[in-house]
Amino acid sequence: MGTKGLLQSEELYQYILETSVYPREPEPLKELRDATASHPEAIMVTSPDAGQLIAMLLKLVKAKKTIEIGVFTGYSLLLTALSIPDDGKITAIDVNRESYEVGLPIIRKAGVEHKIDFIESEALPVLDKLLEDNENEGSFDFAFVDANKDGYMNYHERLIKLVKIGGIIAYDNTLWIGSVAMPEEVVPEIFKPGRESTIKLNKMLAVDSRVMISHASIGDGVTICMRLH
Repeated sequence: MGTKGLLQSEELYQYILETSVYPREPEPLKELRDATASHPEAIMVTSPDAGQLIAMLLKLVKAKKTIEIGVFTGYSLLLTALSIPDDGKITAIDVNRESYEVGLPIIRKAGVEHKIDFIESEALPVLDKLLEDNENEGSFDFAFVDANKDGYMNYHERLIKLVKIGGIIAYDNTLWIGSVAMPEEVVPEIFKPGRESTIKLNKMLAVDSRVMISHASIGDGVTICMRLH
């Protein structure tokens, strides 16, 4: 369980990291990744190969206004802040500011803290508050969700209204360490609640005509949704 990669061998995963990911990883992201390594829940950090994909998506949609649900120590938040323009804004939501403060000194040193509006809260109240203002509907370019798996379906219904047509919503951990394809009886108990929620999400996204999807087998699985209408 030392890696979230789903490739057939650890050697192949390390090859990708060392050949294509780490040489292009900005120094602040490397520093934040190293700072997170000693955290007792370090496995929660966004994998750097998934981060590389997210950074490309941000550039492709020319993202300027984004939402992040689930911040942890801030790896994906920092890469978003580094990817969007200087006047871009990120609404970052997490129930735990303590973990965010692990990465905050690095975010400050990188000179991008001004792009971040960190809100210590459950996500649904914040999303519902945003939707109370009609001007927020369809105003976000990109959303990244890496939080409690039982909330993903509820987040989706809000984000589909907040993100613009042609914008991207990306969900992390949608292969749940491979357990989604395992017989339930062999899945460790600790993974079963997240597995059940993730299976429901994947089935829902597969038939949601409002989005085009790509289920990427990178990191722990990232499902990329482009809003169509």
